[in-house]
Amino acid sequence: QLWIQRIAAASREQHMKYPALIHNLRLRFYTVLRVCVCCVCQEYEAAVEQLKGDQIRIQADERRKTLNEETKQHQSRAQYQDKLARQRYEEQLRQQQLLNEENLRKQEESVQKQEAMRRATVEHEMELRHKNEMLRVEAESKARARVERENADIIREQIRLKAAEHRQTVLESIRTAGAVFGEGFRAFISDWDKVTATVAGLSLLAVGVYSARNATAVAGRYIEARLGKPSLVRETSRFTVVEALKHPIKTAKRLKSKPQDALEGVVLCPTLEERVRDIAIATRNTRQNRGLYRNILMYGPPGTGKTLFAKKLAMHSGMDYAIMTGGDVAPMGRDGVTAMHKVFDWAGTSGRGLLLFVDEADAFLRKRSSERISEDLRATLNAFLYRTGEQSNKFMLVLASNQPEQFDWAINDRIDEIVNFMLPGLEERERLVRLYFDRYVLEPATGGRQRLKLAQFDYGLKCSEIAKRVEGMSGREISKLAVAWQAAAYSSEDGVLTEAMIDARVDDAVRQHRQKMDCYSPTLVTNATT
Repeated sequence: QLWIQRIAAASREQHMKYPALIHNLRLRFYTVLRVCVCCVCQEYEAAVEQLKGDQIRIQADERRKTLNEETKQHQSRAQYQDKLARQRYEEQLRQQQLLNEENLRKQEESVQKQEAMRRATVEHEMELRHKNEMLRVEAESKARARVERENADIIREQIRLKAAEHRQTVLESIRTAGAVFGEGFRAFISDWDKVTATVAGLSLLAVGVYSARNATAVAGRYIEARLGKPSLVRETSRFTVVEALKHPIKTAKRLKSKPQDALEGVVLCPTLEERVRDIAIATRNTRQNRGLYRNILMYGPPGTGKTLFAKKLAMHSGMDYAIMTGGDVAPMGRDGVTAMHKVFDWAGTSGRGLLLFVDEADAFLRKRSSERISEDLRATLNAFLYRTGEQSNKFMLVLASNQPEQFDWAINDRIDEIVNFMLPGLEERERLVRLYFDRYVLEPATGGRQRLKLAQFDYGLKCSEIAKRVEGMSGREISKLAVAWQAAAYSSEDGVLTEAMIDARVDDAVRQHRQKMDCYSPTLVTNATT
């Protein structure tokens, strides 16, 4: 406004000088002023419209909030009514339950009262019956006693007459028997032919009894040597006649069975595997050519496959096998020599050839010069040396020991091959883990006959990992570890073997193995690992 006033004053002053210019300026000024007024009016109208739109939006928000509040109130009212309805229903159920319990209690009390009344009635009846029975028995006993008192004289006279008659009968029988035997004996004595025949018959009877007893003993020893298993033999593949009659199908399968691979199921390092395979092939050819067998010594830590290879060697070569342990010899005492001869006599009767495996042989084949052994054990050792002094085509001797340095020198002289069974390396451990994982876990899980399931994880990677963790463990310990996995699955509720269960059993086995190793002296540990 001040600006307009200044312009108006300036125009009045300049009007006199430039009237046309001032008139044009006025026209332009009023035009600009009119345009400005129009813009201000439009802005005002826009502001008014914006205020109206804001009021409409605010009213809509208020209406929406009001509707939301009404909806919430309706929901709260419905929830409250539903809660009240549920409470009323629960209260009705509780009242009904209390009423049912009260009725049941009353019924039980009624039944108990009826049972008590019935029991009381039965007891009363039994008491009355017992009283009546006692009265009857008392009356009968009194009557019987009165009758016996009245007839006592008659009864005593009957007893006396019966005793006299029995005594007279016995005396007459004795006199008659004596007379008969006396006459027969006098007649026998007077006839010398009868006496001679009787003496000859008794002599022949004694000779027959003595001969039958000796013949039976000889036949028994022969049958025992041919068919019976000696007491020192713990396990054998030979079957007796009794076993053949009990298990004819099993016996027929064994007779028709083909030779197996000597290393089937046996995991060894490549160099040792090559050597034992050569021994198996040589043994099989020796049996086929009826040659002389070579004796073998297998030594190494326990559980490295010595016994298993001995069995596989016998089956591969078509021979029978027999397993005995050195710890059974010493407790036999004086009978050890006889038992040892029975073992070799029995081995010589095998038509297929016998592989005699002596486990823990150092228990009785000790040095006779430095070791303190009993006379009985020394005699048994001498009998063993006598029966193994020469090569045989009937049996093959396989010794197993953890301490071969304790053998007597004569035993070392009878050994032709020495094989060292070492602890498995990483590659062999992985093969063993995979072998026993398939045997004790995968086959039961996929066979469908047993309740065992296996969770989903990388089995090959897990076996490789376990093989690295079980360093220093033997094949038997790895086999027991696989059995522990199977037992863990069977002992679970769902029968599922998970990776965590496998890891837990491996940790336990590794810890127990370390504890066992800590119990051994450093010398034994060094010998076992070398």
